[in-house]
Formats: sequence, C-alpha cells, structure tokens
Amino acid sequence: MKRKLALLAASALVVLVIYQVMKRPFPSDQTPEGAYLRIALGMSEDRPEAAFPYLETEAQWACFTLRDARKKALERVVASYPEPQKSELVAAYGPDARAAGAEAVFVRIAKERGWIARLRRDLSGVSRVETEGERASVVTARGTRYAFRRRDNGMWGMTMFTADLDAEAQKASRDLAIVTAAADDFERAKGR
Repeated sequence: MKRKLALLAASALVVLVIYQVMKRPFPSDQTPEGAYLRIALGMSEDRPEAAFPYLETEAQWACFTLRDARKKALERVVASYPEPQKSELVAAYGPDARAAGAEAVFVRIAKERGWIARLRRDLSGVSRVETEGERASVVTARGTRYAFRRRDNGMWGMTMFTADLDAEAQKASRDLAIVTAAADDFERAKGR
C-alpha cells in the first residue's frame, strides 16, 4: 500500500513538474517577442484581426484613414453620382466604407494581398530577438525576420505592412478629393 501511495505521489509530482514547465507565461506585449507570438497565435487560430493591435501605429492609422475616406466618398457618390458610375464606385468603396472598423479593413486587405497566407506559412517559433533602441527584429526558427517598432504606448508593432497600408490610405484620400469635386459638379449640373 505504501509503495502504491509513493508511486502515485511520484506520478503526481512528475505531472505537476511537466505542467509547470509547459505552462510558461506568454511574454508581455511590451516585448517584440510577445507581440510576434500574439500575431502568430491569431493566425494559427484563424483570427487575423488579432494582428491589428500589434501593427505599428502608422499602419493602424492608415486603416482608420482608409475606412473614413471611403465612407465619406461613398456617401457623396450615393447622394450625387449618376449611373453607371454610382454602381461602380459603390462596389469599389463599399467594402471599406461599410467595414465594422479599421481591423476589418486590415483583414480585407491582408486577405486580398495574401498577407495572411504568407504569415501562416512563415510564422514559427522565436529563435532570437535583436533589439536596437526603438526597433527590433524577431528572427524565427525558420530564419524569417520580422521588423517591429516600439509604439508610444510601449507595445511593439510589426512594420511589414505599413508602407502598403499608408499608400492605400493616401490613395483613398486622393479619391475622396476627386469624388467630392465630381459630386459638386454633378449637383451643380442637376440644379441647372
């Protein structure tokens, strides 16, 4: 009986040690590794929107700008444009204009451009993190490097999508200016 109890106690201790070793806490998102691992977890769980909080600030702002510009442009198009231009622009601007938020805009673009598939293919465990001031590179077990920048709130944001998202936001702002001018012209023409 004592032997069975000792064996049971030893087994329980082994299970407890294994559990403690396996239950390492997730690194803080105040570290590049923590931000990267949250992106990887979101991708592995098919939640690409989980990456949005871990994009650098400029990329997030670009998604907000894109949504807002498309929403304003869509409102002007619907109110002032004639067919068939109205239908064409409603189809083009609608997805971003009607998006639930900037995260949804990011997910739409990421799916369209293959970023999610690329991340799923490339993400692996962290081999090392190279930090230099406000910038860091997360080097994966596969040798892929992901650049991060420290944000004002202390969290780290991935930089790989910023240029593309910023370009899209600038295009949306230019499109809004063109749509507004054309809508004004259409409204003047109706008033004649």
